[in-house]
Amino acid sequence: MTPVALNTVTVDLDALRANFLAIRQHVGPGVRVMAVVKSDAYGHGLVPVAQALARAGADTFGVAEVEEGVQLRQAGIAGEIVVLLGAPLLWSHEAIVENGLSPVVFDRHIPAALAERALAMGQQVGVHLKIDTGMGRLGVMPAQVGDLVREIERMKGVRLKGVMSHFPMADASDGEPTLAQCSRFQAVVDQVPGLARSGVARHIANSAALLRYPETWLDMVRPGISLYGCYPARHLVWPELPRLTPALSFRGMVLQVKEVAAGTGISYGHTHVTRRPTRLAVLSVGYDDGYSRRLSDRAEVLIAGQRAPVLGRICMNACLADITGLNQVRPGDEVVLIGRQGAAEITADEVAGWLGTINYEVLCQVGSRNQRVYREAGGV
Repeated sequence: MTPVALNTVTVDLDALRANFLAIRQHVGPGVRVMAVVKSDAYGHGLVPVAQALARAGADTFGVAEVEEGVQLRQAGIAGEIVVLLGAPLLWSHEAIVENGLSPVVFDRHIPAALAERALAMGQQVGVHLKIDTGMGRLGVMPAQVGDLVREIERMKGVRLKGVMSHFPMADASDGEPTLAQCSRFQAVVDQVPGLARSGVARHIANSAALLRYPETWLDMVRPGISLYGCYPARHLVWPELPRLTPALSFRGMVLQVKEVAAGTGISYGHTHVTRRPTRLAVLSVGYDDGYSRRLSDRAEVLIAGQRAPVLGRICMNACLADITGLNQVRPGDEVVLIGRQGAAEITADEVAGWLGTINYEVLCQVGSRNQRVYREAGGV
Protein backbone atom coordinates (compact mmCIF):
# COMPACT_ATOMS: atom_id res chain seq x y z
CA MET A 1 0.00 0.00 0.00
CA THR A 2 1.38 3.41 -1.00
CA PRO A 3 1.60 5.85 1.92
CA VAL A 4 -0.56 8.96 1.61
CA ALA A 5 0.86 12.35 2.57
CA LEU A 6 -0.93 14.34 5.26
CA ASN A 7 -0.69 17.51 3.16
CA THR A 8 -1.22 17.76 -0.58
CA VAL A 9 -1.11 20.40 -3.26
CA THR A 10 -3.66 19.74 -5.98
CA VAL A 11 -3.04 21.21 -9.43
CA ASP A 12 -6.00 21.56 -11.77
CA LEU A 13 -4.60 21.02 -15.27
CA ASP A 14 -7.91 22.00 -16.86
CA ALA A 15 -7.67 25.40 -15.15
CA LEU A 16 -4.12 25.81 -16.45
CA ARG A 17 -5.17 25.08 -20.00
CA ALA A 18 -8.19 27.39 -19.71
CA ASN A 19 -5.97 30.23 -18.47
CA PHE A 20 -3.53 29.71 -21.34
CA LEU A 21 -6.32 29.70 -23.92
CA ALA A 22 -7.91 32.81 -22.38
CA ILE A 23 -4.60 34.65 -22.61
CA ARG A 24 -4.04 33.52 -26.19
CA GLN A 25 -7.51 34.69 -27.16
CA HIS A 26 -6.91 38.01 -25.37
CA VAL A 27 -3.77 38.85 -27.38
CA GLY A 28 -5.05 37.43 -30.65
CA PRO A 29 -3.57 35.12 -33.30
CA GLY A 30 -0.82 37.52 -34.39
CA VAL A 31 1.01 37.41 -31.04
CA ARG A 32 2.99 34.41 -29.82
CA VAL A 33 2.60 33.30 -26.20
CA MET A 34 5.62 32.12 -24.24
CA ALA A 35 4.40 29.98 -21.35
CA VAL A 36 6.70 30.83 -18.45
CA VAL A 37 7.21 27.60 -16.50
CA LYS A 38 10.39 28.55 -14.65
CA SER A 39 10.96 27.74 -10.98
CA ASP A 40 9.13 24.41 -11.22
CA ALA A 41 6.20 26.18 -12.89
CA TYR A 42 5.77 28.51 -9.92
CA GLY A 43 5.50 25.49 -7.64
CA HIS A 44 2.93 23.70 -9.83
CA GLY A 45 5.38 21.16 -11.29
CA LEU A 46 7.55 21.84 -14.34
CA VAL A 47 6.96 18.77 -16.49
CA PRO A 48 3.24 18.09 -15.86
CA VAL A 49 2.40 21.76 -16.37
CA ALA A 50 4.43 22.07 -19.58
CA GLN A 51 2.90 18.89 -20.94
CA ALA A 52 -0.62 20.13 -20.17
CA LEU A 53 0.09 23.48 -21.82
CA ALA A 54 1.63 21.78 -24.85
CA ARG A 55 -1.57 19.79 -25.26
CA ALA A 56 -3.42 23.13 -25.20
CA GLY A 57 -1.24 24.44 -28.03
CA ALA A 58 1.71 26.10 -26.29
CA ASP A 59 4.82 25.92 -28.45
CA THR A 60 7.20 28.30 -26.63
CA PHE A 61 8.31 27.89 -23.02
CA GLY A 62 10.35 30.03 -20.66
CA VAL A 63 12.56 28.38 -18.04
CA ALA A 64 15.06 29.88 -15.60
CA GLU A 65 18.01 27.52 -16.01
CA VAL A 66 19.46 25.11 -18.53
CA GLU A 67 18.65 22.12 -16.32
CA GLU A 68 14.94 22.94 -16.52
CA GLY A 69 15.13 23.08 -20.30
CA VAL A 70 16.83 19.69 -20.41
CA GLN A 71 14.09 18.23 -18.22
CA LEU A 72 11.46 19.47 -20.66
CA ARG A 73 13.24 18.00 -23.66
CA GLN A 74 13.62 14.67 -21.89
CA ALA A 75 9.87 14.76 -21.17
CA GLY A 76 9.12 15.15 -24.88
CA ILE A 77 8.41 18.89 -24.98
CA ALA A 78 8.99 20.23 -28.49
CA GLY A 79 8.96 23.83 -29.64
CA GLU A 80 11.24 26.61 -28.46
CA ILE A 81 12.56 26.61 -24.91
CA VAL A 82 14.03 29.96 -23.84
CA VAL A 83 16.49 29.92 -20.93
CA LEU A 84 15.82 33.23 -19.21
CA LEU A 85 18.93 33.31 -17.01
CA GLY A 86 21.10 32.57 -19.99
CA ALA A 87 24.16 30.33 -20.11
CA PRO A 88 26.77 31.78 -17.73
CA LEU A 89 28.47 28.42 -17.11
CA LEU A 90 30.61 27.09 -19.94
CA TRP A 91 29.91 23.45 -19.08
CA SER A 92 26.20 24.06 -19.81
CA HIS A 93 26.81 25.02 -23.43
CA GLU A 94 26.97 21.44 -24.67
CA ALA A 95 23.59 20.74 -23.07
CA ILE A 96 22.17 23.84 -24.73
CA VAL A 97 23.34 22.72 -28.16
CA GLU A 98 22.35 19.08 -27.70
CA ASN A 99 18.85 19.97 -26.56
CA GLY A 100 18.18 22.84 -28.93
CA LEU A 101 17.64 25.40 -26.19
CA SER A 102 17.53 29.16 -26.79
CA PRO A 103 19.50 30.99 -24.09
CA VAL A 104 19.11 34.67 -23.32
CA VAL A 105 22.35 36.61 -23.80
CA PHE A 106 23.24 39.93 -22.18
CA ASP A 107 26.97 40.43 -22.72
CA ARG A 108 29.60 39.87 -25.42
CA HIS A 109 31.35 36.86 -23.88
CA ILE A 110 28.65 34.19 -23.90
CA PRO A 111 27.63 34.35 -27.60
CA ALA A 112 31.21 33.71 -28.72
CA ALA A 113 31.59 30.72 -26.40
CA LEU A 114 28.22 29.34 -27.52
CA ALA A 115 29.15 29.77 -31.16
CA GLU A 116 32.41 27.89 -30.66
CA ARG A 117 30.66 24.97 -28.98
CA ALA A 118 27.86 24.90 -31.56
CA LEU A 119 30.30 24.84 -34.48
CA ALA A 120 32.30 22.05 -32.84
CA MET A 121 29.07 20.02 -32.65
CA GLY A 122 27.93 20.93 -36.16
CA GLN A 123 24.93 22.86 -34.90
CA GLN A 124 23.63 26.41 -34.55
CA VAL A 125 22.19 28.03 -31.41
CA GLY A 126 19.34 30.52 -31.44
CA VAL A 127 19.65 33.24 -28.81
CA HIS A 128 17.49 36.05 -27.41
CA LEU A 129 19.27 39.33 -26.71
CA LYS A 130 18.16 41.05 -23.51
CA ILE A 131 18.29 44.84 -23.24
CA ASP A 132 18.12 46.67 -19.93
CA THR A 133 15.57 49.41 -20.61
CA GLY A 134 14.76 50.17 -17.00
CA MET A 135 14.70 47.02 -14.89
CA GLY A 136 18.28 47.50 -13.71
CA ARG A 137 18.85 43.76 -13.67
CA LEU A 138 20.14 41.49 -16.45
CA GLY A 139 20.56 43.06 -19.86
CA VAL A 140 22.96 44.91 -22.12
CA MET A 141 22.69 48.69 -21.93
CA PRO A 142 21.00 50.35 -24.94
CA ALA A 143 24.17 52.14 -26.10
CA GLN A 144 25.97 48.81 -26.42
CA VAL A 145 23.27 46.94 -28.34
CA GLY A 146 24.39 47.83 -31.86
CA ASP A 147 27.96 46.61 -31.37
CA LEU A 148 26.83 43.35 -29.76
CA VAL A 149 24.30 42.61 -32.49
CA ARG A 150 26.95 43.15 -35.18
CA GLU A 151 29.26 40.75 -33.34
CA ILE A 152 26.54 38.11 -33.13
CA GLU A 153 25.75 38.49 -36.81
CA ARG A 154 29.38 37.63 -37.65
CA MET A 155 29.24 34.39 -35.64
CA LYS A 156 28.46 31.29 -37.67
CA GLY A 157 27.31 29.13 -34.77
CA VAL A 158 24.79 31.60 -33.31
CA ARG A 159 21.73 33.28 -34.76
CA LEU A 160 19.50 35.92 -33.24
CA LYS A 161 15.96 34.60 -32.64
CA GLY A 162 14.62 37.28 -30.33
CA VAL A 163 15.19 40.59 -28.58
CA MET A 164 13.64 41.25 -25.20
CA SER A 165 13.45 43.40 -22.11
CA HIS A 166 11.48 43.33 -18.86
CA PHE A 167 9.07 45.65 -17.03
CA PRO A 168 9.63 46.45 -13.34
CA MET A 169 6.41 48.45 -12.85
CA ALA A 170 3.74 47.04 -15.15
CA ASP A 171 1.57 46.16 -12.16
CA ALA A 172 1.62 49.73 -10.81
CA SER A 173 -1.51 51.85 -11.06
CA ASP A 174 0.34 54.49 -13.10
CA GLY A 175 0.98 53.10 -16.55
CA GLU A 176 3.05 55.98 -17.90
CA PRO A 177 6.47 54.57 -16.87
CA THR A 178 5.66 51.21 -18.46
CA LEU A 179 4.53 52.68 -21.77
CA ALA A 180 7.55 54.99 -21.82
CA GLN A 181 9.84 52.01 -21.23
CA CYS A 182 8.20 50.10 -24.06
CA SER A 183 8.83 53.07 -26.33
CA ARG A 184 12.51 53.11 -25.33
CA PHE A 185 12.77 49.41 -26.07
CA GLN A 186 11.15 49.79 -29.48
CA ALA A 187 13.39 52.76 -30.29
CA VAL A 188 16.51 50.66 -29.65
CA VAL A 189 15.16 47.84 -31.79
CA ASP A 190 14.31 50.21 -34.63
CA GLN A 191 17.79 51.76 -34.58
CA VAL A 192 19.62 48.43 -34.99
CA PRO A 193 18.99 46.84 -38.42
CA GLY A 194 19.77 43.34 -37.16
CA LEU A 195 16.93 43.54 -34.61
CA ALA A 196 14.28 45.02 -36.85
CA ARG A 197 14.38 42.29 -39.47
CA SER A 198 11.71 39.64 -39.87
CA GLY A 199 12.22 36.51 -37.79
CA VAL A 200 13.57 38.26 -34.70
CA ALA A 201 10.79 38.14 -32.12
CA ARG A 202 10.36 41.28 -29.99
CA HIS A 203 9.02 40.62 -26.51
CA ILE A 204 8.73 42.59 -23.29
CA ALA A 205 5.19 42.07 -21.91
CA ASN A 206 4.82 40.11 -18.67
CA SER A 207 1.46 39.14 -17.16
CA ALA A 208 0.58 42.65 -15.97
CA ALA A 209 1.50 44.25 -19.30
CA LEU A 210 -0.29 41.70 -21.45
CA LEU A 211 -3.44 42.22 -19.40
CA ARG A 212 -3.33 46.03 -19.42
CA TYR A 213 -1.33 47.40 -22.34
CA PRO A 214 -1.88 46.07 -25.88
CA GLU A 215 0.83 48.50 -27.03
CA THR A 216 3.40 46.26 -25.33
CA TRP A 217 2.42 42.94 -26.90
CA LEU A 218 4.71 43.28 -29.95
CA ASP A 219 5.52 39.82 -31.38
CA MET A 220 5.27 37.74 -28.19
CA VAL A 221 4.03 37.99 -24.60
CA ARG A 222 5.37 36.13 -21.56
CA PRO A 223 2.58 35.17 -19.11
CA GLY A 224 3.78 33.80 -15.79
CA ILE A 225 1.55 34.26 -12.75
CA SER A 226 -1.54 34.69 -14.95
CA LEU A 227 -1.08 31.18 -16.37
CA TYR A 228 -1.58 29.84 -12.88
CA GLY A 229 -4.83 31.72 -12.35
CA CYS A 230 -3.60 34.66 -10.30
CA TYR A 231 -3.49 38.33 -11.18
CA PRO A 232 -0.24 40.29 -10.76
CA ALA A 233 -2.06 42.89 -8.66
CA ARG A 234 -5.51 43.11 -7.15
CA HIS A 235 -6.41 46.26 -9.07
CA LEU A 236 -6.03 44.29 -12.32
CA VAL A 237 -9.13 42.17 -11.73
CA TRP A 238 -11.39 43.88 -14.25
CA PRO A 239 -14.49 42.35 -15.87
CA GLU A 240 -13.17 43.02 -19.38
CA LEU A 241 -9.92 41.15 -18.76
CA PRO A 242 -9.54 37.37 -19.18
CA ARG A 243 -11.16 35.39 -16.41
CA LEU A 244 -8.41 33.44 -14.68
CA THR A 245 -8.96 30.37 -12.50
CA PRO A 246 -6.50 29.47 -9.73
CA ALA A 247 -4.92 26.13 -10.55
CA LEU A 248 -3.42 25.29 -7.16
CA SER A 249 -5.07 24.33 -3.89
CA PHE A 250 -3.35 23.35 -0.64
CA ARG A 251 -4.92 20.96 1.86
CA GLY A 252 -4.00 19.28 5.12
CA MET A 253 -5.96 17.49 7.81
CA VAL A 254 -7.05 17.64 11.42
CA LEU A 255 -4.80 15.51 13.62
CA GLN A 256 -6.51 16.08 16.97
CA VAL A 257 -9.48 17.92 18.47
CA LYS A 258 -9.29 19.09 22.08
CA GLU A 259 -10.93 21.40 24.60
CA VAL A 260 -8.84 23.82 26.67
CA ALA A 261 -9.78 26.20 29.45
CA ALA A 262 -9.61 29.98 29.44
CA GLY A 263 -6.10 31.15 30.19
CA THR A 264 -4.39 28.33 28.30
CA GLY A 265 -1.17 29.22 26.45
CA ILE A 266 -1.06 28.02 22.85
CA SER A 267 2.06 26.69 21.07
CA TYR A 268 5.66 27.91 21.39
CA GLY A 269 6.17 31.04 23.44
CA HIS A 270 2.50 31.15 24.45
CA THR A 271 2.04 34.11 22.10
CA HIS A 272 -1.68 33.40 22.27
CA VAL A 273 -3.52 32.79 25.55
CA THR A 274 -7.17 31.77 25.35
CA ARG A 275 -9.69 34.20 26.80
CA ARG A 276 -12.51 31.64 27.02
CA PRO A 277 -12.94 27.89 26.92
CA THR A 278 -11.71 27.01 23.44
CA ARG A 279 -12.07 24.10 21.10
CA LEU A 280 -8.83 23.52 19.19
CA ALA A 281 -7.93 21.58 16.07
CA VAL A 282 -4.30 20.51 15.73
CA LEU A 283 -3.48 20.67 12.01
CA SER A 284 -0.94 18.71 9.98
CA VAL A 285 0.76 21.69 8.36
CA GLY A 286 3.75 23.76 9.47
CA TYR A 287 6.56 25.88 8.11
CA ASP A 288 8.37 22.81 6.77
CA ASP A 289 5.39 22.52 4.41
CA GLY A 290 5.84 26.10 3.19
CA TYR A 291 3.17 27.44 5.56
CA SER A 292 5.24 30.30 6.87
CA ARG A 293 5.77 30.94 10.57
CA ARG A 294 4.88 34.56 9.81
CA LEU A 295 1.26 33.40 9.45
CA SER A 296 1.14 32.74 13.20
CA ASP A 297 -1.90 34.44 14.80
CA ARG A 298 -2.76 35.97 11.40
CA ALA A 299 -4.01 33.30 9.06
CA GLU A 300 -7.35 31.57 8.70
CA VAL A 301 -8.11 28.11 7.36
CA LEU A 302 -11.25 26.38 6.14
CA ILE A 303 -12.66 23.54 8.22
CA ALA A 304 -16.16 22.15 7.69
CA GLY A 305 -16.76 24.90 5.15
CA GLN A 306 -16.10 27.71 7.62
CA ARG A 307 -13.18 29.95 8.46
CA ALA A 308 -11.16 29.15 11.56
CA PRO A 309 -8.37 31.45 12.85
CA VAL A 310 -4.87 30.09 13.37
CA LEU A 311 -3.85 30.47 17.01
CA GLY A 312 -0.31 30.75 18.34
CA ARG A 313 2.96 30.12 16.59
CA ILE A 314 3.10 27.83 13.61
CA CYS A 315 5.44 24.92 14.28
CA MET A 316 7.63 22.94 11.90
CA ASN A 317 5.03 20.25 11.21
CA ALA A 318 1.83 21.46 12.89
CA CYS A 319 -0.28 24.44 13.87
CA LEU A 320 -3.54 25.06 15.70
CA ALA A 321 -6.87 26.57 14.76
CA ASP A 322 -9.80 27.77 16.85
CA ILE A 323 -12.86 25.65 16.01
CA THR A 324 -15.03 26.75 18.89
CA GLY A 325 -18.60 26.31 17.71
CA LEU A 326 -17.68 23.77 15.03
CA ASN A 327 -18.71 20.68 16.96
CA GLN A 328 -18.82 18.44 13.89
CA VAL A 329 -15.05 18.57 13.30
CA ARG A 330 -13.23 15.27 13.81
CA PRO A 331 -9.64 13.99 13.41
CA GLY A 332 -8.97 13.16 9.77
CA ASP A 333 -11.16 15.97 8.44
CA GLU A 334 -9.87 18.04 5.55
CA VAL A 335 -8.36 21.47 6.18
CA VAL A 336 -8.01 23.94 3.31
CA LEU A 337 -5.09 26.38 3.49
CA ILE A 338 -5.52 27.66 -0.07
CA GLY A 339 -8.53 26.87 -2.20
CA ARG A 340 -12.24 26.22 -1.88
CA GLN A 341 -14.28 24.23 0.59
CA GLY A 342 -17.98 24.43 -0.04
CA ALA A 343 -18.90 28.06 -0.70
CA ALA A 344 -15.87 29.41 1.16
CA GLU A 345 -12.47 30.21 -0.37
CA ILE A 346 -9.02 31.29 0.75
CA THR A 347 -6.86 32.59 -2.09
CA ALA A 348 -3.11 32.81 -2.53
CA ASP A 349 -3.60 36.58 -2.63
CA GLU A 350 -5.19 36.50 0.81
CA VAL A 351 -2.35 34.42 2.24
CA ALA A 352 0.12 36.82 0.62
CA GLY A 353 -1.65 39.72 2.29
CA TRP A 354 -1.26 38.12 5.72
CA LEU A 355 2.43 37.61 4.97
CA GLY A 356 3.08 41.02 3.48
CA THR A 357 4.35 39.45 0.25
CA ILE A 358 3.04 38.49 -3.21
CA ASN A 359 1.08 35.53 -4.53
CA TYR A 360 4.12 34.39 -6.58
CA GLU A 361 6.09 33.63 -3.40
CA VAL A 362 3.18 31.85 -1.72
CA LEU A 363 2.64 29.51 -4.68
CA CYS A 364 6.34 28.72 -5.03
CA GLN A 365 6.71 27.97 -1.32
CA VAL A 366 3.77 25.64 -0.80
CA GLY A 367 3.92 24.07 -4.25
CA SER A 368 7.52 22.99 -3.98
CA ARG A 369 7.28 21.61 -0.44
CA ASN A 370 4.35 19.20 -0.66
CA GLN A 371 3.16 16.12 -2.52
CA ARG A 372 1.38 17.24 -5.67
CA VAL A 373 -1.72 15.66 -7.17
CA TYR A 374 -2.78 16.49 -10.73
CA ARG A 375 -6.40 16.55 -11.76
CA GLU A 376 -8.09 17.00 -15.11
CA ALA A 377 -11.33 15.97 -16.77
CA GLY A 378 -11.54 12.20 -16.88
CA GLY A 379 -9.42 11.52 -13.81
CA VAL A 380 -6.26 12.31 -11.89
